[in-house]
Amino acid sequence: MRRLLVVLSLVLATLLLAAYPDKPITFIIQAAPGGASDMVSRTITAIAQEILKVPINCTNITGAAGAIAMKRLQTSKPDGYTMGYVPVELSMVKALGYADFGPEDFDLLMRIMVIPAALTVRVDSPWKTAQEFIEYVKTRPGTVTVGNSGPGSIWHIAALSLEKAAGIKLVHVPFDGAAPAVAALLGGHITAVTVSPTEVKAGVESGQLRILAVMSDERTPLFPDVPTMKELGYDVSIAAWGGLALPKGVDPEVYKILADAFKKAYDSETFQKFLLDRGMTPAYLDGQKFKEFAVAQYNMFMELIPKALGK
Repeated sequence: MRRLLVVLSLVLATLLLAAYPDKPITFIIQAAPGGASDMVSRTITAIAQEILKVPINCTNITGAAGAIAMKRLQTSKPDGYTMGYVPVELSMVKALGYADFGPEDFDLLMRIMVIPAALTVRVDSPWKTAQEFIEYVKTRPGTVTVGNSGPGSIWHIAALSLEKAAGIKLVHVPFDGAAPAVAALLGGHITAVTVSPTEVKAGVESGQLRILAVMSDERTPLFPDVPTMKELGYDVSIAAWGGLALPKGVDPEVYKILADAFKKAYDSETFQKFLLDRGMTPAYLDGQKFKEFAVAQYNMFMELIPKALGK
């Protein structure tokens, strides 16, 4: 009887896998609508759902540098019907004290892209260059406001790194994602932001915003005339990255179905054009290599963040 039950269980499991997926998939996004994480997530899932033949429903859960959303993902049932976007903060939140997890607590599916920080102001501000901005801040320490995507987020770390490299003191204003920070800048409520070029692209193209510099080793193809901070003599290189993840323990066959579908979506002309048009560098890594990369980043941030935040 026991052998029969084992056989029946195996047959049932095989039938269930053969039918996967047979209902909508929930996709958790850790940031507010309109930011880079949201745009990447919604674009790639829109393509992948056509491949998988089931709806993929995106839901935004903000707060704690993405830790709230990622905790929801981590504790979801590992049945292949819940997945999500994981940003660089996946490797940061434990060092920040926001969460008790790291990259090894998920089944990572793939890395998608990398993107630098961009120091951006309103076009009607008095600064035409990053050097002018820095010199101004030096004369008024602790008065110039810079928005970021949340306390301890990669864009907060970018602004802290700029402070250290340039010897200046800024007032850091956190928001639940980059999009609200950019909206506050457009509205004149803050002086500057350190977010991605993607997130200020519309404002730059409409003549409302000006990027003073990007914090990367090379200029961004999206705005090739904008210098890097390194070109200006400041050793600042801060980049965000993002990818896809599942709760730990997903069946290998289910994992493969999702990995194959999202790789096809990633490779599509539509998605590649989306990334390049928004200044994101395509940077695919499969699940195993993504895990190795994210763990290395985790180890780096466990050492860097306490120093950056003075802990």
